[in-house]
Amino acid sequence: MDVNRQYNRNQMDYDMDHPNPKLDKMSCNEDRVDSGLDSLKEEEFRNIVEDMESLNMAAAEPTRNDNNEPWKKEVTEDGDTFLHLAIIHEAKEQAIQMINLSRNDPFLNIQNNQRQTPLHLAVIMEQPKVVEKLLVAGCDPLLVDSSGNTALHIACKRGSMLCFAVLTQVCPKHLPSILKAPNYSGHNCLHLASIHGFLSLVESLIGLGADVDAQEQCNGRTALHLAVDLQNPELVKLLVTSGADVNSLTYGGYTPYHLTFGRQNGEIRQQLHDLTAQELRELPESESESEDSDVEAQSEDDEMYDDIHFVGH
Repeated sequence: MDVNRQYNRNQMDYDMDHPNPKLDKMSCNEDRVDSGLDSLKEEEFRNIVEDMESLNMAAAEPTRNDNNEPWKKEVTEDGDTFLHLAIIHEAKEQAIQMINLSRNDPFLNIQNNQRQTPLHLAVIMEQPKVVEKLLVAGCDPLLVDSSGNTALHIACKRGSMLCFAVLTQVCPKHLPSILKAPNYSGHNCLHLASIHGFLSLVESLIGLGADVDAQEQCNGRTALHLAVDLQNPELVKLLVTSGADVNSLTYGGYTPYHLTFGRQNGEIRQQLHDLTAQELRELPESESESEDSDVEAQSEDDEMYDDIHFVGH
């Protein structure tokens, strides 16, 4: 890519959690929303639903908690409990009955083969009422799935406003640690909301105390770097207004302004040019230039010792 001086774009590639196929450098692990579906035939699932409906879950005993209940021990080949299945198949009444009968019970935190708790699945399936019931009953919001995502990470990734509101209001004591926690791709909640362009979530996260200048662990990019790379001027404006550091450097030494080189949005480039410190506007030396310098230095060294003889040569 020609931008007045040689610019090694490979240094600026990174792996982001984004569904847009046009961004071929951005990959993500899809949430498992079919847990329990592929492994169960229709007849088998009907039998499970009948079993759940026949369970002794009388509304008159909402606080009963019996660890010896047989339905708590049933697990499918995917690791799903009856509660997982009830959430997946949107059997909300049965799910809430099981939750009421399992207050502060480890049953609520059982993870399936994808390490998803019922709370993860309730967010994926957009069931804010079930999310609230789970949290109040003692489901742990700090548990992560096989991608390192808490339930709040998933809400930020999917733009689930209602689930996001419940998660942040019902368990405020865990919020600071969740906001700081990166998933296994190195992204925290603010990074995920920024990558997927959910401006209202970004604004809410910053208002809740998320660090606007937190760096993702792969390349050290902040939410502002991500917004520039995604060419999202509204997000850039929001982050700058929220106090994002325009002079923040990635691990490779790039400011958000550097990421505007070779991209079409002139509005973003001009905005960041005016805000970026003058000494940080020039692109850092690329790998190619460093390699050329190393080659030149090596050539000079070779000339210095061209009179060395080895075995008569």
